Order: sequence, then C-alpha cells, then structure tokens
Amino acid sequence: MDSRGSNQSQSCGFVLHSIKGRWFSLYAAFLITAGSGTVYLFGTYSTEIIVSMGYDQSELRKLTFYKDFGSNFAVLNGLLAEIAPSWLLFLLSAGMNFWGYFMIWLAVTKKIAKPEIWQMCFFIFIGANAPNFSDTRAIVTSVRNFPESRGVVLGLLKSYIGLSGPIVSLLHWALYGKDLKSLILFIAWFPAFLDIVFMFTFQEKKFTRQPQEMRVFYHYLYVSIAMAVFVMVMTISERHVKFSSTSYVGSAMVVFVFLFILPLLISLREEHFDWTINNSYSKTNNNIEISRGIQSKENGYVGESRISSFFNNIWNKPGRGGDHTVLQAILSTDMMYLFFTTACGLGAGLTAINNLKQIGEALGYPTETIQAFASLVNIWNYVGRVYSGFVSEYLLRKYKIPRPAMLTFMLALSSVGYILIAFPFRGSIYLACVIIGFSYGSQLPLVNAIISELFGLKHYSTLFNCGQFASPLGAYILNAKIVQPNYQRMAESLIMDETSVDNLICSGEVCFKDSFTVLASVAILGGFISQILMERTRKFYEGDIYKRFRDPPQNSAEEQTSPTRETS
Repeated sequence: MDSRGSNQSQSCGFVLHSIKGRWFSLYAAFLITAGSGTVYLFGTYSTEIIVSMGYDQSELRKLTFYKDFGSNFAVLNGLLAEIAPSWLLFLLSAGMNFWGYFMIWLAVTKKIAKPEIWQMCFFIFIGANAPNFSDTRAIVTSVRNFPESRGVVLGLLKSYIGLSGPIVSLLHWALYGKDLKSLILFIAWFPAFLDIVFMFTFQEKKFTRQPQEMRVFYHYLYVSIAMAVFVMVMTISERHVKFSSTSYVGSAMVVFVFLFILPLLISLREEHFDWTINNSYSKTNNNIEISRGIQSKENGYVGESRISSFFNNIWNKPGRGGDHTVLQAILSTDMMYLFFTTACGLGAGLTAINNLKQIGEALGYPTETIQAFASLVNIWNYVGRVYSGFVSEYLLRKYKIPRPAMLTFMLALSSVGYILIAFPFRGSIYLACVIIGFSYGSQLPLVNAIISELFGLKHYSTLFNCGQFASPLGAYILNAKIVQPNYQRMAESLIMDETSVDNLICSGEVCFKDSFTVLASVAILGGFISQILMERTRKFYEGDIYKRFRDPPQNSAEEQTSPTRETS
C-alpha cells in the first residue's frame, strides 16, 4: 500500500515537474508558432472576400497593406511583454485573433451588414497583429530557457511559423472540406484555442545544464523535417489529385502525430531525465540546482523596475553581450547596421515574394505553375530557417565564425535570385524561387539571434520586434516606390490591357527587369553593411559569448551522482 502511494506521489511529482519544465514549454512554443502563421493564408481566401464584398483591386491592396502592417508592427506588443504576465499576453492574443477573423467571417458569410472598407481593414489588422503577443512570449521564453542554443531554438520556432499555413490548411480540409469561407472561421478559433490551452505554460525556468543537449534538438529537427515533407507533398499533390474526405482526415491524423504527439514524447523524455537529475541532486546537495544566468540576482531579469530601466544610462552602455536597455540598444551603432541590413535583405525578399503572382503572369505561366512557384518558396523558406539556425550555431561553436558572416552570404545569394527574375531564361524562375525562399527564410533566425547575442536577453521581447519592423518598412519602400511604379510604367508603355488605371497588365520580360535589378543592388548593399557589422563584432564572437549563461563546474561528488544516458 505504501509502495502504491509512493508510486502515485512520484507520478504526480513528475507530471507537475513536466508541466513547469523548460522542455514542455518548448513543446508548447512549437504548437503556438505552428498556429501563428495564418497571415500567409490570406492569398488563399482573399478571393472569397473580393467576391462576397464586391471589392476591386485597390480595396484589396488596402486590406493587404493592413494585414501586413498588423502582422509586422509588434513593437508595442514587445513593450507590453516586458511587464505583463504570460497569461495576459495569451489572453489578448486569443481574444484579438478570434474577434478579428470572426468579424471577417461574419461579413463574408453575410451574417452581418456589409462593413465599410475601413472596418474590414481594422478587423484584419487586429487579427493579424494578435499572434505577435503569443509569439513574442513563446520565442523569448524559449531563448531564455536555452540561451546557449538560441540559434537552433530560433531556427526551429521560425520554421514552424513557416509551416503554419500548410499545416492549418490540411487540418481545415479534414474538418471543413474545401470551403474557403470556413477557412476564415478555422483561422479565427484554432490559434485562439492553442493560446488558451498554453496560456499558463510559459515561465522562465531554473535548470541544470544537460549533457548532449544538441542531440535533443536534432530529434526535434527530424520530426519537423518529416512533417514538412509530408505537408508539402500533400499540398502539391492536392492541386493535381482529387482526394476524398477520408484521405483528408487521414492526412490530418498524420500531421497530428508529427505536430502534437512526437514532439511531446521527446519533451517528456527530457523532462523525465531532468526530474531524475533533480531528485538525485537533492539527496546529495540541496543547493546543486543552479539558477540560470538570466534569473540570477546579478543579471536581474526578475523583480526590478523594467520600465524605468528603458531610459537609464542611455549613453553608458554595457559591452556587447551585456544587457542593454531598449534605448541603449536602439541608439547603438550595431543596431543601426543590423536595422539597415534587415531592411535591405528581408525587405527585398518580402517584396519579391509578394509580387510572385504578377511575375508569373507577366512571363506567361499558367495558374497551376504560379501556385507551384509559391509552394517552392514555402518549402525552401522552411529549409532556410532550420538550416541557418543549426548551421550558424555549429559554425559559431566549432569555428567561431560570426553569425553576421552567414547573414552576409545569404544576402549575396538572394541577389542571384533577383537577377534570375530580372533576366529570365527557360526554367530560371524555378531556381529563383528556390534561392529567394531559402535566403529569405535563412535571414529571419539569424537577425533574431544576433540581436539577442549583441544586446542581451533582458529586453529581448522589445528588441527583436524592433529589429523585425525593418522588414515591412523596407518592403513597403521597395514595393511602393520601385517595383509597382515601374510595373505601371512598363504596362503603360506596352499598352497591353488598359481596362482601368488601377489594373494595367504588363506582359513580357521587361516588366520586372529594372525593378529586380534594383532589388539585387539593394541586397548587395545590405550584404556590404552586414560585412561591416561582421568586422565590428568579430572579436566578440571569437570569445566565449555564452560564458555568462553556463553553470559553474560541478565537483566530483556531484558528477558521480549525475545520471548518464545514451541518446541517438
């Protein structure tokens, strides 16, 4: 009887430990980010909005602008994340996401009176902005819980965001079929459901450094790759093969296993290992569990006035890697270089991706082929995210190669993709989509990791959102001032189809020749600026940049009591 009670007590203890553990928190972060990339599905259901609401292209462009603005304007979300508890951020995310998309669904299905265009813009802005609350907390907490593997963590989490659109589409097909109006409803409740389920999960954890931690991340990576391959094969096949409803349900079950079950099993395995270590240590030394650096009194992440620290000692900055205040980081030269690099690199990439449909139409490709271009970009976007996260971490640890060096390479590579569009030849667009998707995806984890390494993790919630804001800013300038005006001029000169001033259609290789030559030049300029940043930070990266997060050496007795295991 006592043995049964002891086993039950141990089981309860393990469950409580797991729910509060950093590996389970990382698992929850995978799910949150997998449901937060629904803005990428706008092109899928935008036709329903146009038909139901009677919008023309100018009104659609307004909706697209506010969707992009809402999804990328996250500075205020980051500031709130500095002071608000996790449950409040996730509650805001769930409420805003559901309300914004639910109102759009009501309008499209004509369950309410037809809203004005400004109201629809407001709805989509709210819905698109909502995931920034949950994403910020999920990403920042995960990076703080795994500070020595931040590049890998960012690569994995960003890759799940990249897969979010195809994942949500597959789950929607299983539940609702191919009805695009119901897709809007699914986008309203599914991410909100995940936010509510995990709203109390994300907290900064104490931990004992685990041996062979990188192997665990590779296990997550293998599951992610398998899911990505399956999802992309289903997405592409669905355009050419008519699947039954049973097939959609079966594919959704496969996604469910890859997304919910396998990562959970990996996380529980690691939580059990941590739990065993903690129990072993507690018997020999009650003080053996060491709080990680970001929770220590020295680094002061918890329990101090964070708002006032934004404005303290603006010009008395710590060294690279130290915890900067928000203004110290924003006003630093390193951030200026990184901001301009991001505006050039990610701005040009986002501009190219947003114009992919027009590019395909101008070059005379059919709709099915243009959709294949989008799939190629999505696939290689995912590959780029995980590649840059894992490879940059490997190069940094083994060879001390600065992360900005890989950023420079990716910018140079992206310029090749833009040149292939500016001067197309047979099959060049396929190669351009691969290069642009890969280089664009690679830059996202690199920029976020560099910000955390140069300016510390104390105000990372705000700083990485500040850095990301450069992307839509650069894309807006390049698209609104260069690509679209040039497209209009080319269309006017060719006089291909002058049905309306707002809907001039250009056809031929000249439509994007000049503008994408400019994009290639902008990417090269961004690479040059990144090269300057690399030279400025070379000595910093040659040192032990993670030393402050590393546990002090354990004594021999402690090492003898530490459990060991083999991982594969």
